Amino acid sequence: MLTEKSALVTGSTSGIGLGIARALARSGANVMLNGFGDPVAIETLRHELAAEKGVKVFYHGADVSRPAAVAALVAAAEAAFGAVDILVNNAGIQHVAPVDSFPEERWTAIQDVVLNSAFHGIKAALPGMKRRNWGRIVNLVSVHGLVASSFKSAYVAAKHGQIGLTKTVALEVAETGITCNAICPGYVRTPLVEGQIDSQAQMHKLPRERVVREVMLAAQPTRRFIEVEEVAALAVFLCGESARSITGAAIPIDGGWSAR
Repeated sequence: MLTEKSALVTGSTSGIGLGIARALARSGANVMLNGFGDPVAIETLRHELAAEKGVKVFYHGADVSRPAAVAALVAAAEAAFGAVDILVNNAGIQHVAPVDSFPEERWTAIQDVVLNSAFHGIKAALPGMKRRNWGRIVNLVSVHGLVASSFKSAYVAAKHGQIGLTKTVALEVAETGITCNAICPGYVRTPLVEGQIDSQAQMHKLPRERVVREVMLAAQPTRRFIEVEEVAALAVFLCGESARSITGAAIPIDGGWSAR
């Protein structure tokens, strides 16, 4: 249980980030939500999560592509809870294009949201964790932090960078009671992915089931999506005392993708 701990999860208004926020709250942690979306829907989500789990839940709309905004987000969470014990760097964006025609502004945006925001969040949260001699940093990476795919140069580079950052931070704080790990999911069933299935089905003129098996999950040997709850359960485990000796790890949860 994570009672009396407080967590900040970036990109947590939907998808994997929201699943992790829910699981952390279920384990007793206070949670700072972050991300974009309809303000009314986010407020409803915040209220429901707090009421359901009996913990404090706040929201901050920081744009994590901006270093000053990341620092302000961490400061806001510390002010709200008194501490950021758990930092989950989950925010991400994607763009697909060949290297020689990859838009430079999209390359920069992906590095800012995926890699640079993780650095700035860790930098801001570490001093408090060091003072308390306890902390958990979980970077939501991707199987693309371990292997590459064509046309995803910026994303693959950023995700490989996140794993390097994870390992470096783990070494620097190894004697402080702080751990830093990376979770590397394959294709996870999220609302965004469900929408991609429909668009791919129209593009390839195939039934949804064939799109899932032959297009979306072609590289994932189990041929099934990872569920958000599976990723969230791993994140919660890494935040607990039983995982205190796991640090600097890049843990695949990818249906065997990276075993090829």
